[in-house]
Amino acid sequence: MTDTAARATPVVAPTRVRRRLDGGGPRAGTVAAFLTPFFLPFLLFYLVPVGYALWQSFRVVRRTGGQYGTSYTAFGGFEQYAQALRNTEFWASIGRIGLFGVVQVPVMLFVALTIALLLDTPLLKLKAFFRITAFMPYAVPGVIAAIMWSYLYSPQLSPVVDLLSGIGLKPDFLGPGAVLWSTANVSTWLWTGYNMLIMFSALQSIPQELYEAAKIDGASNWTIAWRVKVPVIAPSIVLTSVFSIIGTLQLYAEPAVLRQISSNISSTFTPNMLAYTVASGNNYQQAAAISVVIAVITFVLSFGFMRLTAKRAGL
Repeated sequence: MTDTAARATPVVAPTRVRRRLDGGGPRAGTVAAFLTPFFLPFLLFYLVPVGYALWQSFRVVRRTGGQYGTSYTAFGGFEQYAQALRNTEFWASIGRIGLFGVVQVPVMLFVALTIALLLDTPLLKLKAFFRITAFMPYAVPGVIAAIMWSYLYSPQLSPVVDLLSGIGLKPDFLGPGAVLWSTANVSTWLWTGYNMLIMFSALQSIPQELYEAAKIDGASNWTIAWRVKVPVIAPSIVLTSVFSIIGTLQLYAEPAVLRQISSNISSTFTPNMLAYTVASGNNYQQAAAISVVIAVITFVLSFGFMRLTAKRAGL
């Protein structure tokens, strides 16, 4: 390099380069301004209630001067948790909801996957209409859906019961052996479209080259669906499974509404209903302990399911 070229080349000091690089990134105030609309409600309406419930679960009510004395709250350690774990109604509700989930979740996800695969096939016409139709039940609030199905289940009001009775069948959808599955039917009708949409969105992201290569190898549409599409969208199936496990342990609205017309649904039918019933009796500390135990069980089941299926699903 000549002296003239060297003099013409600007020399930038390392400190100036460092300042330019540092100044080019987002400022902390800007990042905070964008994150505050999310973290503020998250703090106020999620972390604070969870922390308060956790704190309440370690409190107990004591009385001075006998049964009619003055009451006060004090730290009780794990006393509330021990009482919750000794509650037979709590374990009965856990067993009932466990049976519910083992049957309802696989059936719902299978139906959602089947609908998603049918909507993704090039042979189906009017895809937009069928997609909206399948998703429409999710737009109905859970309470409204339960009220609608309670009308269809009621022996005095249901046209379905009248039709089946006319051909010699006498179904009792609200009987002791069927009420759990009637509740499962409401949840399946309500949430299948939501899970279908997640799976269908994953199907839309698959490159068309995979289908073309499979067709060149002689694969049929059925083979492409179950040997190509399903393995590729396995992460989405795992995701919907985790959501469904969490939703199962949170079941409340459907049985609470059906309880108004069926004596076979008790106030402790599900774990959430039990916690609400206990809280309604002004035993907030015990209700908080039950809620924390439900949250721990939910975390263990959902996290354990993800660990078992992570490698197979490619997560």
